[in-house]
Amino acid sequence: MLYQSLLIKYAEIGTKGKNRFLFEDALMKQIRCALKPVDGTFEVTKEAGRIYVQADGEYDYEDAVEALKRVFGIAWICPMFQTEEKDFEKLKKQVTEYVGAVYPDRHKTFKVDSRRADKKYPVSSEQMNRDLGEVILEAYPEMRVDVHHPDILLRVEVRNVVNIYSEMIPGPGGMPVGTNGKAMLLLSGGIDSPVAGYMIAKRGVKIDAVYFHAPPYTSERARQKVVDLAELVSRYAGPMQLHVVNFTDIQLYIYEQCPHEELTIIMRRYMMRIAEAIAKETGSLALITGESIGQVASQTVQSLAATNDVCTMPVFRPVIGFDKQEIVDISEKIGTYETSIEPYEDCCTIFVAKHPVTKPNIHVIRNSEEKLQEKIDELVKTAIETREVVRCGEGR
Repeated sequence: MLYQSLLIKYAEIGTKGKNRFLFEDALMKQIRCALKPVDGTFEVTKEAGRIYVQADGEYDYEDAVEALKRVFGIAWICPMFQTEEKDFEKLKKQVTEYVGAVYPDRHKTFKVDSRRADKKYPVSSEQMNRDLGEVILEAYPEMRVDVHHPDILLRVEVRNVVNIYSEMIPGPGGMPVGTNGKAMLLLSGGIDSPVAGYMIAKRGVKIDAVYFHAPPYTSERARQKVVDLAELVSRYAGPMQLHVVNFTDIQLYIYEQCPHEELTIIMRRYMMRIAEAIAKETGSLALITGESIGQVASQTVQSLAATNDVCTMPVFRPVIGFDKQEIVDISEKIGTYETSIEPYEDCCTIFVAKHPVTKPNIHVIRNSEEKLQEKIDELVKTAIETREVVRCGEGR
């Protein structure tokens, strides 16, 4: 197999100072986790701003690349031919063979970009560029040199070994998961919350999730839909725990005691309370929601202020300024859209009022919640204690 090694390039990590090695080590850990399900044996190493994935024997190249394209912190994946041969005459031959193997259609322009990290190497970078370009033209006369906009940018790096590569596959960017704390995602069966979880995980935050289930008003298939979404998000965010909370008794009690036009906002406030309690119990430092200003009645500025009123933790809303199509575009990119649009109701839509309040007054809402004091604390306590924990992404 031509590509026994993959060069991993990062971008944002490179801006870190003396603690950059911590981010590099975290990225290497995530790479190892991502490659576990891939057929093959891999060694992940680093060297002076470079991370290498080296395969021991045969492996599934396509699966390996797809797995790495979901690892936050990776800017580029470069399939690479690596050789210990540093004799320049022999290196010329290997470079020529590389070009012939990778580009069977040779009606292309190219440029050679050589780097000498090993300054003891007797041939300068400029001389390598000229000589390697010359032997490529001699071997493949249909090719042409273009130093400004080449079809092929052939990179040759002389380090402890020689790295030869030309293809650069985009990675997802961001920061390695686990380098920026932990947060709790309120995950529904909709389009927005999986995207929100993906976006916060991309900033290096490890995420868990909480889902509010309302049997028999929501089906087991609705629950499974959310588990499926958590599995899809975990392909990027890594293993997560999904806390499934039975919310039926709380919803029914709110429905019985509170004005129906306030049902959505009061229900949302209790979801935030419960999510925060679970977050504190499990070590999360913030909540994540998929709310976008004005999208529904519970997402007006006044409604968001009313839900924030019950939180002591920061609430991250990464899609707050996105319109629906922008959110849909990301959900399609990360593979959650088709699952999100499956026709299974969640607990928010089952109990929605015909005319929900869109500009709730926090003082009025608090007064309405006074009617719940007899039983609500016990119901919340029971919901938290009886929650089901589903482990997602364990295969990664």
